[in-house]
Amino acid sequence: MSNNDTINYNADQLFGWADYLVFVAMLVISAIIGIYYACFGAKQNTTSEFLMAGRNMGTFPVAMSLIASFMSAITLLGTPAEVYQFGTMYWLIVLAFFLVVPATNYLYMPIFYQLQVTSAYEYLEVRFNKLVRCLGSATFTVQMSLYMAVVVYAPALALSQVTGIHVYISVTAIFAVCIFYTVVGGMKAVMWTDTVQVIIMFISMAVVVFKGDVDKGGSAAVWAANQATDRVEFGDFDPSPAKRHSVWSLIVGGYFTWVTIYGVNQSQVQRYLTVANIRQARNAVWINLVGLVALISLCCYAGMVIFARYEDCDLLGAGLVSKPDQLFPRFVMDTLGNYPGVPGLFVAGIFSGALSTVSSGLNSLAAICLEDFVRPFCGRGMSDAQATNVSKFIALGFGALCFGLVFVAAQLGNVLEAALSIFGILGGPLLGVFTLGMFFPWANAIGAAAGLLSSLSLMLWIGIGTQVAKAQGYLTVPRKPVSFEGCPPFNRTNFTSFTTTELTTMDWETTTSMPLEDEAYEPLGLYKLSYMWYSACGCLTVIVVGLIVSAITGLQDPRKLNPSLICNTGKNMYWFLPKRAKEFLRFHVGDDYVPEIKTKPEEKVGEINVAFSSSNPDDFQTISSIKRRSSDKDTE
Repeated sequence: MSNNDTINYNADQLFGWADYLVFVAMLVISAIIGIYYACFGAKQNTTSEFLMAGRNMGTFPVAMSLIASFMSAITLLGTPAEVYQFGTMYWLIVLAFFLVVPATNYLYMPIFYQLQVTSAYEYLEVRFNKLVRCLGSATFTVQMSLYMAVVVYAPALALSQVTGIHVYISVTAIFAVCIFYTVVGGMKAVMWTDTVQVIIMFISMAVVVFKGDVDKGGSAAVWAANQATDRVEFGDFDPSPAKRHSVWSLIVGGYFTWVTIYGVNQSQVQRYLTVANIRQARNAVWINLVGLVALISLCCYAGMVIFARYEDCDLLGAGLVSKPDQLFPRFVMDTLGNYPGVPGLFVAGIFSGALSTVSSGLNSLAAICLEDFVRPFCGRGMSDAQATNVSKFIALGFGALCFGLVFVAAQLGNVLEAALSIFGILGGPLLGVFTLGMFFPWANAIGAAAGLLSSLSLMLWIGIGTQVAKAQGYLTVPRKPVSFEGCPPFNRTNFTSFTTTELTTMDWETTTSMPLEDEAYEPLGLYKLSYMWYSACGCLTVIVVGLIVSAITGLQDPRKLNPSLICNTGKNMYWFLPKRAKEFLRFHVGDDYVPEIKTKPEEKVGEINVAFSSSNPDDFQTISSIKRRSSDKDTE
């Protein structure tokens, strides 16, 4: 049935004064939070305050910040577009979160929390050597710099074409506000603005989805419209690694993808180390799980609502929008464009996703650069006040760099998709080198470096090769059926080459406008690997290569390792086994370990640093501090 009488296919209304007011209010609130933490409280005068929020944050803001850090504007726009085009299989990714959170809380977090690091990559130096630490830090720096540029430019471009806000005005506003409150207010400002922005994201998404659901006649009508075109799908058990989305790729592959973020990513590790004890940190991650599942579910259902509204006229095929990311903004302007301020609330929610990701990235990059490059190589005698000022300038510098990368990204066209893929590709090797260190006590530094470099090479080869094959039209992804029978007459000219039958209902494949150079060419099998398996592939490559090279060059003796650097799998993973089996799985780690005796001028001679030797004076630990944390853990 045609909906021409209710759907505004022109949707030429743009932002009004009320929308701009709501949008600007969100930016102003973010800036005020930064000013508040710059002028009151600890005033961000130490690296502990600026980078770690004094390690006294509350559970709720940490949980909200964990959600905000990687629930970017691309997630809010891309997830509905994914469901609109390919169906509901992606929704199963939420099941992976129920595996990721326990793994984060009980396998990875305890090691970082016991060491009380500022940079997660400090662990790699203590476990392996400085080279492995620098390789990991450099990989993360490239990863986040690319990601921040894309996470701002992509939604700005999508929104500019349907709201009238110029793309560079949006980009400039985001970076100006982000750099300001991150540099001025430090980690506390970042986390409290994240909290406000997550609330705005939820409210804006909920309002839009509720209005669309009501307009369609309720969830039953929305579900029926999607089911009629086979979009409701949750049972694809195809074991092929080439299958883009299946139960296995979304749950197993999704686990590796998201544990990369929650288990070892600097942005997330830095956040859950800002609370006073590990119990709070774990509670924050559990609360984050609820919010994460709710937000992804809301975005997926939004995709179903959008399709239900346009079931008789596919906006992409009819040329009414040029990119999938524009579907959601177009839907908002169509359904809520006549309500002053509501489109502004939606755009505020989308840009809250961008703001939170960029601010988190800037703060984490400042921590990484200071701890992994500045202090070890050229700042050993630097005072804490000097280090704080340096970290602020680093954050400012990375903000300017990423702002510049946005303008470069604008000239790259389809390579933007390649940049997003590289973000996932670089995460797998990083997960692998941490997992190798924490779970395989026989791995040595040479094996870790060889595994990391091998994995990076393999994954970049697969990722870049896949993007080239897609750009040349050799790889396609089939879309769910769409219809044009309800499209207005003025859009018929956009697809007059199809017959009447073809025009009514079509099965689409995502392709490119570039012609095939050789129709008989078959791309390399690795290029068909689903992107959901990238992190798993990268992680396993590090482990396999790392163990083989370690065996060749001489295995590490587990008895001489610091036990605080290795996950006790017998206790944490296989707690249900008999005591003898659990003791075997400990692999005698630390039996012959001799703690390094280290003194500081202001402390008593003879205190022992049982964790590690760090270039950051704030990270120096004593036996008493370790015992205090151990006693806290024993009381849980």
